[in-house]
Amino acid sequence: MRTRTSFVVIAAALATLTACTDTPAEREVGEVPGTGTSEPTTPSSTETPQLKVETVAGGLSHGWDVGFLPDGKVIVSQRPAKLALLSSGDPGATVTDLKADLSDVLVQGEGGLLGLVVHPDFAQSREFTTCQTHTNNGEPTDIRLVTWRLSDDEKVATREKELLTGLPLNPSGRHSGCRPTLARDGALLVGTGDTARGAFSQDRTNLGGKVLRLDLDTGEPMPDNPFIGSDNRNERYVYTYGHRNIQGVALRPDSDQVFTAEHGPDKNDEVNLIQAGKNYGWDPSQGGTVGGYDESVSMTDLRRFPDAVAAKWQTGDITEAVCAATFLQGDQWGTLNGTLVITALKGAKVIFLTLSKEGDVTSVAVPPEFSDTFGRLRAARTGPNGALYLTSSNGNDDKLLRVTPA
Repeated sequence: MRTRTSFVVIAAALATLTACTDTPAEREVGEVPGTGTSEPTTPSSTETPQLKVETVAGGLSHGWDVGFLPDGKVIVSQRPAKLALLSSGDPGATVTDLKADLSDVLVQGEGGLLGLVVHPDFAQSREFTTCQTHTNNGEPTDIRLVTWRLSDDEKVATREKELLTGLPLNPSGRHSGCRPTLARDGALLVGTGDTARGAFSQDRTNLGGKVLRLDLDTGEPMPDNPFIGSDNRNERYVYTYGHRNIQGVALRPDSDQVFTAEHGPDKNDEVNLIQAGKNYGWDPSQGGTVGGYDESVSMTDLRRFPDAVAAKWQTGDITEAVCAATFLQGDQWGTLNGTLVITALKGAKVIFLTLSKEGDVTSVAVPPEFSDTFGRLRAARTGPNGALYLTSSNGNDDKLLRVTPA
């Protein structure tokens, strides 16, 4: 297979860099934070096989997530409270707008119709679940998980139940999260945002700034969650805490490892390896000593929280506004099989992270096929055929893309 070099090549002499001497150009591919120190190291860059990028369909608006149906059709959630059903995951697919009562969705800022997951028993139940920012009588209320049923004629989605309510909501829509992904054991993992409130991430009785873990059918917290014995119902849902704004949750193939992609403030977007019950160190309230939302604190404050889990990878002195995460899977990917893929909104790129067995980032590549081509990229899901599916999120004629090895 022919190869081309990644967008940025880091020389071996630059393998160890500090935050005060790096230039943004030298750190386009990000960095691995040094454990317990402020001095990061930059992983080596790598070469990526050529990729074939095809447009499955256009005419979308801020495609937020992608779900695959057993018959090959594809559902795309769109932030302006719209659901699209695509006839297939192949280029040239037709797009049908699903009828659904989404009139109570708050479409504001980062809020709207967000993440989506198709139920594993869809062939029988015809159910899928969405994250959405909710209003009551026109007033912003909360973020909730809603389960829908697709009609037999595939024209209408009917609301079946509110699976989980009470996730905090900022009326501006800021830091709404909200990415659902099914774990290998069938539990629903949901990455949430802190809604730009200083104390929420460290407060385990609040559902913002967390990874939640719940039963997809009942909406109840999983019985083996780390804080299941708590007297507080919200705390029973918490799997991890101390996050800022998670928008990517990905399961590593043939492993129990779960990775999240998380927005930083003006630097240090993060990729984290999730460990049950752990704190990931974001605390803009500084232990409740300051009011408001102090974003000058570290994304992982190891001074305040020595036991906090350090990120596996950060963007360094810049922010890419990392979004969705997924793993490439299948022999057709060759050397890329098992690569963690991260989309970037502000960075308008796709980032490939190669991981060790333990989950450490060993190399990074930015495929040039996306440079200055598709704009902001949001969703990333691996289809049942092993192809990588991405959405653009520019607001005008957004696209669902299919990516395969060339």
